[in-house]
Amino acid sequence: MSLINLRKPVVAGQFYPSDVKELKALISSFVDKQAQKKDVLGCVLPHAGYVYSGKVAAYTISGIKIKSTVVLLGPNHTGMGATFSIMPQGIWQTPLGNIEIDSKLAGLFLNKSRHLEADNLAHLEEHSLEVELPILQYCEKDFKIIPIAVKTDDLSALNQVAQDLASVVMENNLISSVMFVASSDLTHYESQEAAKVKDMSAIEAIIDLDEHKLKERMNKLNISMCGFAPIAILIKVAKLLGAKKGELIKYQTSGDVSGDRSSVVGYAGITIS
Repeated sequence: MSLINLRKPVVAGQFYPSDVKELKALISSFVDKQAQKKDVLGCVLPHAGYVYSGKVAAYTISGIKIKSTVVLLGPNHTGMGATFSIMPQGIWQTPLGNIEIDSKLAGLFLNKSRHLEADNLAHLEEHSLEVELPILQYCEKDFKIIPIAVKTDDLSALNQVAQDLASVVMENNLISSVMFVASSDLTHYESQEAAKVKDMSAIEAIIDLDEHKLKERMNKLNISMCGFAPIAILIKVAKLLGAKKGELIKYQTSGDVSGDRSSVVGYAGITIS
């Protein structure tokens, strides 16, 4: 594997432990060990440091049957790379091992979509997808990924990409083997009380599978969630693939962990099926 196609972890030791034993123990403390695993088309997961958001992510993932390919949709925090950046081949490395990119399906996505671009640059220092991987690995040993980073909130472009992704899944009869994960934190750096009001308004729109309502509420309430774009793609894809409902699995804020409720970040785990 050439170095250009080996994506090494960039936030291990910061957002989550780099030590394997410590990492496994932490995730083990977060998962719902009684969860009944169910089939979903996708989910929304947070991507902060595990001490703050890990429980929400792990609790949500532990109730999901992880499919053989996980399409990871995340916001582009770094500004690097293309507007819709898909890493089409290679290996992502975490302390828990290597995960292969599903290059065949990534190629089909690229061929279908005029928006998606083969681009590694957007992924080199982006944390929003990386932090989901060890939790997915803890719950399922064998799966491939397709990393996609997005840096536009243009709903028409997001909907077109969603239509392209859904078309490929349907045309190739892959609905039982592909799932979508949208990575997003919710309100940033407001009081616990204010954040919860805004977050519940956004969560309601997501559960209603209404990307237009979500955009309207974000604008009206000035909701500072970072992953509107990946969530909008997820909602549209899921509806095209037959989704009927969303379900809030767990919600908390950084203040629930730190005790400082004057300035918090909100985190939600939501499944769509």
